Amino acid sequence: MGSLSIWHLLLLLAVVLLVFGGGGKIPKLMKDMGQGITAFKKGLKDEPKPGEPGSDKAIEGDVGNKDKAAG
Repeated sequence: MGSLSIWHLLLLLAVVLLVFGGGGKIPKLMKDMGQGITAFKKGLKDEPKPGEPGSDKAIEGDVGNKDKAAG
């Protein structure tokens, strides 16, 4: 009974954020986090998959750099 659970810590964190940060900063923080997640997902979709045009150039460039470093 002496230890704090994760729910106690989350509630304490929420109270501290409200007291010291004000009510307006929490929605802004959540909006920024949502935009970051959206940008990350978009970046994953835009990444070329192996076998698609444009993806072979990066592989060829890596092979060429290894050959130059070896010899």
